[in-house]
Amino acid sequence: MRRFTPAERWIHRTTAALLGACVVSAACLYVPALAELVGRRVLVVTVHEWTGILTPVPALLGLVSRAFRADLGRLNRFGPHDRRWLRAALRRDHSRTERPAGKFNAGQKVYAAWTAGAVLVMAATGSLMWFTGLAPLMWRTSATFVHDWLALAVGIVVIGHIGKAIADPEARRGMRTGRVDPRWAAREHPLWRPEEDDKHHD
Repeated sequence: MRRFTPAERWIHRTTAALLGACVVSAACLYVPALAELVGRRVLVVTVHEWTGILTPVPALLGLVSRAFRADLGRLNRFGPHDRRWLRAALRRDHSRTERPAGKFNAGQKVYAAWTAGAVLVMAATGSLMWFTGLAPLMWRTSATFVHDWLALAVGIVVIGHIGKAIADPEARRGMRTGRVDPRWAAREHPLWRPEEDDKHHD
């Protein structure tokens, strides 16, 4: 059964590549051992700056896709079943009856919202650091503090996201090919109604 359109898969892959390059280049700038190993600091800084600025672009371009906009709407809506899913997750209750989910479960919704917010904050604080004439020194100092600590959090969350993807081959196949096994969908996303998605295909 179809889960993601080609446009949605392109947005995910491009965003992942940009964010991945941004995180790796940040590590090469802040971890002394990596900085010594890689060298070429000016090039690494340039890669980090441009990948950071460009990371939101795929999602912005993707707004032309009706399917992508529809999924953004789903990610942005929390219902009673999502609160139930989160309570079960906090209790570490993995029973399927306690974790009802539509096309996206509550964990995926929280991750998407957190990542979107983090990317915007990182872009804003990074811009203040890059264009030194935009703000006074105190603002730039505060921006550097927020940028550095949020970068660490982003790195940890991205690693967690990759770990979740590795643990679920069918979810990975859905993002790679756009299609998933109906039995997996019924088991993991019992509230998802794929026939509704047919209205939003590109």
